[in-house]
Amino acid sequence: MRLEGRTAIVTGGGSGIGRASALLFAKEGAFVALVDRDEAGLQETMAEIRDANGDASMHVGDVADSNFAQSVVDEIVARRGRLDVLMTSAGFSCGGTVVTTNPADWDAVFRTNVGGTWLWARSAVPQMQQQGKGSIITVASQLAIAGGKGNSAYIASKGAILSLTRTMAVDFATDGIRVNAIAPGAIDTPLLRRSFARHADPDPIREASRNRHAMKRFGEAVEVAEAALYLASDASSFTTGTVLPVDGGWLAA
Repeated sequence: MRLEGRTAIVTGGGSGIGRASALLFAKEGAFVALVDRDEAGLQETMAEIRDANGDASMHVGDVADSNFAQSVVDEIVARRGRLDVLMTSAGFSCGGTVVTTNPADWDAVFRTNVGGTWLWARSAVPQMQQQGKGSIITVASQLAIAGGKGNSAYIASKGAILSLTRTMAVDFATDGIRVNAIAPGAIDTPLLRRSFARHADPDPIREASRNRHAMKRFGEAVEVAEAALYLASDASSFTTGTVLPVDGGWLAA
């Protein structure tokens, strides 16, 4: 097993990419601390991990709360003695251009997506420095590279995550900490479904998005989880500061 005996924290573990990654990490031998504000979603993820004889803990709270982030990291380190992997997959999207986006919604997107990446890395890095090893996996978007329409706050926040990923990779490379980003395409998750549902007529929007991918389909969360597993494991030991697209050919098309 590729993560046997290791300890991981996955934010956004209640659904979508976070859930799929947590399930795969646990299957590969890791203890996984699941973080989300969706308690019911976390309970479902926990049940799936336990049904597969995995080991995990559940932590309900706001990923943008600095005290919550630090308390979870402290609890996990006290319990497990180490922290090997941090994956920051919690995300929020509101839709809208820079003109139509409400300032409160803009702030909420950045608070969750960028703040929820920064704060958890801020809490995790000192322990990883002490160990001399660790992997941080952030979740950006192919839209942060290609651009997109009608989702300005989300796309800008994902661009910020890419920049933050690169600077953290450089800052902590000699500490043995690797920091990499995944840039998923449109993945069939609750977040994607909610984004389509914002439109008065979602069907043509959904089909246009599907067809924008060279593979003419949406991705599955487990396909992103497989990329996360690579970045979490020793298979990527010489990989840091990179952006790994898992986008069905969106950026190539």
